This record gives sequence, structure tokens and C-alpha cells, in this order.
Amino acid sequence: MRCVILPGDLLLAAALALAPSAEAGSARAPAADYPIRPVPFTAVAIEDAFWSPRLETNRRVTLRHNFAKCETTHRVRNIAVAGGLEPGSFEGLFGFNDSDVYKVIEGASYSLRLGPDPELDRYLDEVIAKIAAAQEDDGYLYTAGTIPTLAQKPTCCVSRPRWADIASGHELYNLGHMYEAAVAHFQATGKRSFLDVAVKSAELLTREFRPGERLDPPGHQEVELGLVKLYRATGDRRHLDQARFFLEQRGSAGHKLYGVYNQDHVPVLEQKEAVGHAVRAGYMYSAMADVGALTGDDAYARALGLLWDDVVSRKLYLTGGLGARRENEGYGEAYELPNRTAYAETCAAIAGAMWNHRMFLLHGDAKYLDVLERILYNGFLSGVSLDGERFFYPNPLAADGTRAFNQGQKGRSEWFDCSCCPTNVVRFLPSIAGSVYAQRDRDVYVNLFLAGRAELATDGVKLVLRQETRYPWDGKVRIAVDPARPVDLALHVRIPGWAQGRPVPSDLYRYAEADTVSPRLAVNGRLVKPEIALGFAVLRRTWKAGDSIELDLPMEVRRVRSHEKVAANAGRVALERGPVVYCAEAVDNGGHVFNLVLPDDARLAARHRPELLGGVTVLTGRALAFHAGEDGRSVVTREQDFMAVPYYAWAHRGEGEMAVWLPRRVKLDFAVP
Repeated sequence: MRCVILPGDLLLAAALALAPSAEAGSARAPAADYPIRPVPFTAVAIEDAFWSPRLETNRRVTLRHNFAKCETTHRVRNIAVAGGLEPGSFEGLFGFNDSDVYKVIEGASYSLRLGPDPELDRYLDEVIAKIAAAQEDDGYLYTAGTIPTLAQKPTCCVSRPRWADIASGHELYNLGHMYEAAVAHFQATGKRSFLDVAVKSAELLTREFRPGERLDPPGHQEVELGLVKLYRATGDRRHLDQARFFLEQRGSAGHKLYGVYNQDHVPVLEQKEAVGHAVRAGYMYSAMADVGALTGDDAYARALGLLWDDVVSRKLYLTGGLGARRENEGYGEAYELPNRTAYAETCAAIAGAMWNHRMFLLHGDAKYLDVLERILYNGFLSGVSLDGERFFYPNPLAADGTRAFNQGQKGRSEWFDCSCCPTNVVRFLPSIAGSVYAQRDRDVYVNLFLAGRAELATDGVKLVLRQETRYPWDGKVRIAVDPARPVDLALHVRIPGWAQGRPVPSDLYRYAEADTVSPRLAVNGRLVKPEIALGFAVLRRTWKAGDSIELDLPMEVRRVRSHEKVAANAGRVALERGPVVYCAEAVDNGGHVFNLVLPDDARLAARHRPELLGGVTVLTGRALAFHAGEDGRSVVTREQDFMAVPYYAWAHRGEGEMAVWLPRRVKLDFAVP
């Protein structure tokens, strides 16, 4: 098994909202930044029937499950051993196991920002004290390199002596996660105990990785994101410069190139196609967006535009999943999108969400939010079970119920030897609130539809926005606008691409039917036809307390077809309703789905099932089931009941066949997807 280490995102909205610390000697506000700024998740209260239970499960169950696993698998103990607090040797298969502890600390810090938890606060203090003890005098921190007995073990991704194998040793990867966690903890508690460890470590990097010294970039991108967060927290420009240094060493002549797998084949500003390991790529693209925004260098945005077009036009799964190939956990060739062998790692979905959110902040175009939303409701959410304690590492679009595709498991697993995905989930879920709204001067953006309340200010006027909706099951959204006094501003309400007849912002997928119903928008009960700009309905007026917006999005059942060059989906159809992609599971369809055909004229209906899978809207109708005749040359078919459930909810009712893409016609040469 190839080990994957997956960097995740400290909540960007919180990072953007945090002013540089006055305690830092060089602290100052960034000279440049994203033109659009997210409303921080701490200013957004989610009271949503769909997302609130998931956020509560993440806080109450997944967070503690992950900490318990980090204890029982000796990840926390390794830190104590490295600090001389306990005797022993390194335990575990991978030297990057420290990163799992850091990611869960980050998620726990978000939890503390949303409400007090004295027991959790004390536990974090204890773990952080062990981390501080494990840091060497010059700032070096990597338990797999500090504990001497590790060199005797046959482990993966271990570097001894320090910096001996930057391409796969993952010391820098670990540090990136540590920096993100340290900033999150500082934001949540005001304590500098962890932040000081991170700053000391980052100062070591500025001494050792610079012109005239080491020129090799990290093999797994992540430290760049952490360094940017440190810059925002401290105002110390050296951290931003170090992030840019690492980016610009990729593809340079200063070191032996790692190759395409690590996106180290040409300089980052010359890369035009998404290649290699999908998680590494996604975090590199996110860091490029950060560095470009904070330095004012438009070359980064131009390069990212080409890379984004390549992904969305040729390499994106319908679920928002990223990464076609298991052998490199990464991108394949253009239109190479197999279903049963799809990798589509949960961590890659998170990386894709982070990247697309940043692209929106750079450009203000709703097409990036369309991709973000597709990832959230499908490719990401499938990665964690409804109970919050079982996970998918890969997220295929078809399964036969017998193949152990999930790192040796046929279904969901509560942990992995390389457990990047479970620990990444726990820190990503709270960040969703920071993507709902954004602002640029007198322009306020409503990006996602979640019931709840947000507070922001424009021209010094407090503005409260309240959403009421049952999205994604219902397309009706009411937004109450409540300024402290009348205020002139433009409210930009996203009209999703799927509601405008476009599943993704490219020709990679298309709807089989023409639209029969259009979105409707009303202000204070009166229908309006506003300007549509970059995917947003733009409502410019003087807003007063008591004003409201009503958006009605058509929730038709839609058949989706692929670009003709996607060989895996030739002659097949997938189903969507709103932002939700559906799949057929054997448990609902007579024990099998690989023998089903969904003809173009089969009528489908949507029905909400509050008792099923936490409450879902299912699609029902009639399909054809077939098998070969006795002569081996004919096909015997019969009509049967058909049901599809949201893709994110599959694999909760036992092991069995599952498929997103179903054939439209009966064929003797039918191939399993």
C-alpha cells in the first residue's frame, strides 16, 4: 500500500479574520490579500436540519474517536517518548503519524471556538506540553527522527538523520500540520504555548532552507499552507516568504527533481495540467492561491486558471471526487474516470474544496462554488459515516460488495494504519460554516444554502442575515435581511449551475433533459428578474430591517450523461436532484445492481424518507433487470422496482453492489462498471 499523507485546511475564514499579533516584532497587516473575504465561521451560527446533526456528531463523536485512536495507536505516546517523558521506542508504521495528532488538535480548537469545554481544554494543554518537550533545542520536531530506535524498524516515510529524504521523509509535511494546529489553538484559546513551538520550528526552516543552503522542496505539500497561517497569525513576513520559496523550488534546477508524482517536474507557474498525487496537488494549488493573493503576484492566478480548467473539464468525477488511479493515488489522463477502481480519496475531496473556495475568493465567480458544493454534498460527505466513527479512504463510484477496496476493508473502517482521512474529516467539517458567506466592501455574497444566522458589518453598519431552508431536499430558501439601519449594498445570491441546466462548469457532464422549470427570485414577496453576474443574482438596493429574499430552485430529478470521451460511462446515465448525486444499492434493488438497466423513458419520482439513513429523499421508479438466456446468446429481462439513495449515504446497510452510473440499454456485452 502506498502511503498517503493528507494535508487539510485550517479554517481559511478564521485565518483571514485574525489580525497579525501585536506581540510579533514585525507584525503588520498584509499588504495584499484576497479581494473577497469570507465571513468567519465564528460569525455564522448554523441551525440546519441537514448540517447541524453532522457538526454535532463531529464535535461529540468523531473528535473524541480520533483522539482515542491516536492514544491507542501510540501516536500521542511517540511524542512523549521523543520528549523524554516516557521510556520506549517509536511505534507505528509511518513516520508521519505525528500529523494525525496535530490535525485532531486543530479540529478540537475549532470546537473550543464554538463553545467552552474545560475537559477538552485541559487535555489539549497536556498534549501540547508533550509536543513542546519533544521539540529539540534548535526547533527540530519529528518524533520519527528524534527517537533513535526507529532506525532499526522497517518503516515507510521515515527520515534519519534529519532532512535526509525530503522527498518522502515527511518531516516538513508534519510541520505544516503542526503550524496549522498551533494557529488554530492560539485563535481558540489565546494561549501561545503551541504557537511558540510552531514559530521556533519555522525559524529553523528559514535558516536551513534558503538560497545558498538547502534548495529541495517538500515531497508532500502542506508546510506551505501552515507557513501562510503562521504569517497571518504573527505578521512575520519570513513565514510567507518561506512558503513562496518552497513553491518556487519545485521544478527548479537546485535539486534532483522528484518527478510528476510530486508535481516537481516543471516550475509551478509553468504547470498546465493536473498530474500526480491528487492530495499533494490540491494542497499545492491552495498554497499557490494563498501566496499569489498575499504577494499580489497575478502569475499564480493565471497558472491556477489553467490547472482548474484541466481538472473541471477532464478529470473531475460527478461526485466531485479527484484522483482516478489507485497506483499513484492521483490523476490519470484526460477523461480517465473509471468507476469501480476510482480512488477519489476523501482527503483529495477536502483539498479540492479548499482550492475551489480560494479560487472564488480570488475571482468572485460562482462556478468555483458550484464545484465546492458538489464536493461537500457528495465526494467529501461519503467519506464519513452517519455515526461519525467509520470512514472511507477511497470513494469509488461502483462497488461489487466483495472487493476489499477500502485499504483492505469491503466497507467502512473505523481507522487505518495511514489514517489521514479520519483525522482530516474532524478538522474540515467545522470549516464549512466559513464558506457560506463572503464580502467585498458593499458586496455581500450568499454562497451556500444552510439554515442559520450570520453577523457582518458593511460601512460600519451591523448586518444580520438569516436563512430558512430545508436544502438540499427542498429548493426554497428564505433570507431575512436585518441591518441596524438602512444601508446601500449589493446582495449577491448564488444561482447554482445545476439550477441553470449545467451540472459542472464545463462540458464534462450534461443533463439529458432540457429544463422545464426556472429558478424564481422575489424581494419582499415581489418577483424580480435581477442582473445575473458570474453566477450570482445581484440585488442592489437600500436594505432595511424586515426585508427578505425568497429563492425557489427547481428540484427536478435529472439524468446526467458524460462527455463521449469518458469511456467508463459510455451508454450510461447517472441521477441527480439538486446538488445531490444518487446511487443504486443492492439492498434496495433485489440484491443486485450490476444487472439493472435504467431506460431513458423510465419515470422517476422523489420521495422523502425521514426514517431512512438519517432522513433522505430517495428516487423511485421502475427499471429492467436482466441476465443471459440459456442459449448464452439472448438476454432475459424483467421489470422491477428501482430505488436510488444519496451517494454520500451508501454502505450503511451491509456490503453489496453499488453503482452511480447505470446502463441505458440492455446489451449482451454489458460490462461491470
